[in-house]
Amino acid sequence: MKTQHPNIRFITGIAITFAAALFSMLITSLPLLNNIGALAAAIFTAVIYRQFFGYPEAFKSGLEFSAKRLLKLAVILYGLKLNISIVFKDGPQLILISAGVIIFSIGLMILINSLIKGDKNIAVLLGFGTGICGAAAIASTSSIIKSKEQDAAISIGIISLVGTVFALIYSFIYNAFDMSVESYAVWTGLSLHEVANVALAGFQAGDEGLSLAILAKLSRVLLLIPVCFLLIVFMKKYQSPGEGRNAVAVPYFLFGFIIMSLINTFFTIPENVLYYIDQLTALLLTMAMAALGLKVSFKDIKERAARPLLAVLITSFVLSIVTFFVAITFW
Repeated sequence: MKTQHPNIRFITGIAITFAAALFSMLITSLPLLNNIGALAAAIFTAVIYRQFFGYPEAFKSGLEFSAKRLLKLAVILYGLKLNISIVFKDGPQLILISAGVIIFSIGLMILINSLIKGDKNIAVLLGFGTGICGAAAIASTSSIIKSKEQDAAISIGIISLVGTVFALIYSFIYNAFDMSVESYAVWTGLSLHEVANVALAGFQAGDEGLSLAILAKLSRVLLLIPVCFLLIVFMKKYQSPGEGRNAVAVPYFLFGFIIMSLINTFFTIPENVLYYIDQLTALLLTMAMAALGLKVSFKDIKERAARPLLAVLITSFVLSIVTFFVAITFW
């Protein structure tokens, strides 16, 4: 049998993640599955494939490219979702509250996880994902603390699943109880994990509610930048002496995130262009999730993810209650 050229194996690896991403997007567009989310579907589909067929080592170079490079490119493009001027103009109060949400989420997540003796690294990633912006925050912080790719994949899978479940619960609550549009919108934006989760739940409150919900969420996304740089400073200061000053990985792709957000702030980008970029971002992120999912075994999930999952459920529940009262008090 003729050995495949490395370039062919590289391209094939990328093609595998592309096919997995398209499959995940397709199945999550179907009735009953349309609320799961393509990210979670891609990870879980890849994990299931891994258990039955193993990791496709022959195409590792292309899979690694999707897991690392495409993930970072997706985070950079994610910056186009953020208009800094709108957040500063309309949401200074939201920014302060969002800072509290981040501190509260990370602190409570780590506390609960330590009490139930869960995996520390996954718990930290889930804390940042819960407090800031789900998969993008996990991808950014995982490179700083140099966590294993399996840990990032498990964390993103958990945060995507939990965020979707809570978004569906929020939608039910809004339709079942008498809440003002403003209170509900701010509540969703301050507490749900992914922008997609906020869009799903905020849609119930109409265009006005959705806009306010996204604004509240963007106030948390904005804080991803300073939080990451504070984390870098913290890691450099408290790393063990043997690791050296340059041991902390600086996520340079975050500068791309900043540049994209500045472009979206100071330049008018046509809506149709933003739409296609958003679709590309979703595709790249889903491809990366498929590549990461292939690295995860059921043994990892069983042994390391169960307790952090319990911790993030508790943290998300408490955060929902706290932000609910904040929202109905101030809005």
